[in-house]
Amino acid sequence: MQKLFIDYIPEDEIILDGEQARHVSKSLRMKTGDMLTVTDGEGCDYGCIIDGVSRDTVKLKICYRQASESEPTCVVTIYQGVPKGTKLEEIIQKCTELGAVRIVPVMTARSISRPDEKSAKKKNERYKKIALEAAQQSGRGIVPEVSPMLSLKEAAAQDESGLKIVFYEGGGEPVSALVNADEKSVSVYIGPEGGFEEDEVKLLTEKGAVKATLGKRILRTQTAPVAALTAIMLLTGNLE
Repeated sequence: MQKLFIDYIPEDEIILDGEQARHVSKSLRMKTGDMLTVTDGEGCDYGCIIDGVSRDTVKLKICYRQASESEPTCVVTIYQGVPKGTKLEEIIQKCTELGAVRIVPVMTARSISRPDEKSAKKKNERYKKIALEAAQQSGRGIVPEVSPMLSLKEAAAQDESGLKIVFYEGGGEPVSALVNADEKSVSVYIGPEGGFEEDEVKLLTEKGAVKATLGKRILRTQTAPVAALTAIMLLTGNLE
């Protein structure tokens, strides 16, 4: 069933307008009597029936409310070294689909792309839209937060996850040895093209991160977070 996000807690009805109304009536070609799911972005889903369609609005009648069943039990934050080009867009899309709760672009020593403040703000708006679209497509109960860009030092200082993992081509523990089935919160640190420098890994381990490996092959920066997140979701029972 198609799912849309709203940014408020509804009562008995929901009025969609603007782009959302056009998406429902024009792109999806839905009509009066069709069902769809709306979520408030706080983990609650609303089963709705379309009660009316006009040129600019779609009126929905709420039939039932329930807690979203699509959110994982483990809260995962992805700290991604800023890569070149559009790779971060792909990372945000795939990690949203897999269940990440937060994605933080991190400026590292080997990050080649270094947008200025104005450019970074503009990119962040696009990243948030990508996360929203991926959340709707994959049936999420929330839209993952895409944070403004941070330095690695800032990221490490604010990280409060119960388990912090830095994936490092220099070697480390296998993911299966670090992640328990009942893990509640995990942070994943992925370097950009070229990976992390040794002093960056030292900074993270001093903040409590554990070095880990994704196997004997070298993964691209846009592949590594997807592989890591998939492993974490599997080990915590969130791919069942």
